[in-house]
Amino acid sequence: MAEKKSKGEGRINRQFDRIERKWPQTSGILHWLRKPQNRFVRIPLGILLIAGGVFSFLPVLGVWMLPLGLLLLALDVALLRTPIAAAIMRITRKFQAWRRSRRPGSL
Repeated sequence: MAEKKSKGEGRINRQFDRIERKWPQTSGILHWLRKPQNRFVRIPLGILLIAGGVFSFLPVLGVWMLPLGLLLLALDVALLRTPIAAAIMRITRKFQAWRRSRRPGSL
């Protein structure tokens, strides 16, 4: 019998698909990380990415690490799936609206 996916899990997977489409060079590693047997790599990596996002004021580290780390953790922690997916979708929409408002010629 096929396992039913939750709404949050579907949203998380769509966010990863979006990342892979936007940055195709990441598709190989993200596809590998999303496999269920790679859970023991994914959880520590997610925690490290979150920590790197918190220290984004340092060179090399960046704010981009925080949402990616949260997405990786949400793959394994069911309680995080829905709120993380909703927050990332909300932030993405606000960022896109902000970018549209900053285009030349738009008042």
